[in-house]
Amino acid sequence: MKLVKHIASLGYGSRKQVQRMFREGRITNAAGEVLYADDPLDHDDVRVDGQPLDPPPGLLLMLHKPTGYTCSTRDAGRLVYDLLPSRFRLRNPVLSTVGRLDRATSGLLLLTDDGQLLHRIIAPKAKLPKVYLATLAQDLRGDEAALFAAGTLMLEGETTPLLPARLEVLEPRRARLTLHEGRYHQVRRMFAAAGNHVVALHRERIGGLDLAGLPPGSWRRLDEDARARLFVA
Repeated sequence: MKLVKHIASLGYGSRKQVQRMFREGRITNAAGEVLYADDPLDHDDVRVDGQPLDPPPGLLLMLHKPTGYTCSTRDAGRLVYDLLPSRFRLRNPVLSTVGRLDRATSGLLLLTDDGQLLHRIIAPKAKLPKVYLATLAQDLRGDEAALFAAGTLMLEGETTPLLPARLEVLEPRRARLTLHEGRYHQVRRMFAAAGNHVVALHRERIGGLDLAGLPPGSWRRLDEDARARLFVA
C-alpha cells in the first residue's frame, strides 16, 4: 500500500489532504527527515507532526463508557466516538463498537476495525461471559437466581428461551449478573420479567477482560496479551 493511501486510511484526511501534508513537510520519519509520498511504507517509522502514526488496521480498543453516550451514529446527542480522537471516525476499515451499551448503561465497551475479530467475539457459539452490575428499584424477591439459571425464561416478544445466567446478590437492591449471550436490552428485560426495574447498569467484564482502573471516558489499545485474555473466561 502506498504511504499516502495508508495515512489517509487511518483518518488523517483525504488523499488530497494527506498529499498536502507531505508538501508542507509535516510527514517525517522518526529521525525527523521529511518523507515523500512515494517513499516505502514503514508504519512504525512514520511521524505526522512529530507524532507516531495511530495503530494500523487490526485495532482493538477498550473504552470505559460513561452514561449519556450512545453507540449508534444514527442517534442524536453524544456518541462514544466523541471520547476518541476525532480521526478515528474516519478510519477505513471503519472502527465499530462490538455490540452496544445503551445510553443509560456504563462500563466496558470494545471497538475494533477487524471484522473477523468482531464476529468472533459476538458469535453465539463464543458464549463469552459478560458481567453486569445492576442497581434495582425494588428489593430482590429471592427467586431471581433460580429463574435466571433455569434456561427457560422467555422474554416478551421472543420465541427462544434465554441461556442460563448466573445471579449473585450483593445487597437487597444490587446484584451481579453474568450472561453468555447479548440480546437487546437483555439485563433490563430480565429484571422486568421478574417484576423489577433496573435504575443503574454497569458492565464490568467481557470474557477475561475488565476495566482494570480505566477511568470513565478513557480508552486504551489492547495488545495481543489482552486479546488472548478476552477469550479466557
